[in-house]
Amino acid sequence: MAQKEVHANPNKNRTPRHRAREFALQGLYQWLLNDEDAGAIDAHIREAHGFDKADAQHFDDLLHGAIKDVGSLRDGLRPLIDRPIEELSPVEHAVLLIGAYELRNHAEIPYKVVINEAVELAKSFGGIDGHKYVNGVLDKLAAQARAPEVDAARKS
Repeated sequence: MAQKEVHANPNKNRTPRHRAREFALQGLYQWLLNDEDAGAIDAHIREAHGFDKADAQHFDDLLHGAIKDVGSLRDGLRPLIDRPIEELSPVEHAVLLIGAYELRNHAEIPYKVVINEAVELAKSFGGIDGHKYVNGVLDKLAAQARAPEVDAARKS
């Protein structure tokens, strides 16, 4: 089975953490389509051009954390989406897993940054309006997962 490579726009000025998210998206995409071993995906991605400019630790956390927690992440997303998870595009599915994982496990990253980063990934790699869908789902998830932070932001 051929694997689709995810390539970023080379003209964008991307931070190491954003690059980590792009590579994690590529890895999760591969995992969703081929159910490949996470270690094999990780090793393959680390050889990719530009990986040396990514935050390798954040990449590790996102890829392996999202795969390890996929059941609970999907359980949290299910009530917020309008179709079965299996019907999501693999790109939107992977972006939502990354966003959900960061919302749950990286309180040091403001929820608005998590959502904006996910929206940017969906714009770069997803379908035409996929970013709008990702934005809506993660906005609802943030209101649950980070209620005090979201409430404080909405009041200011």
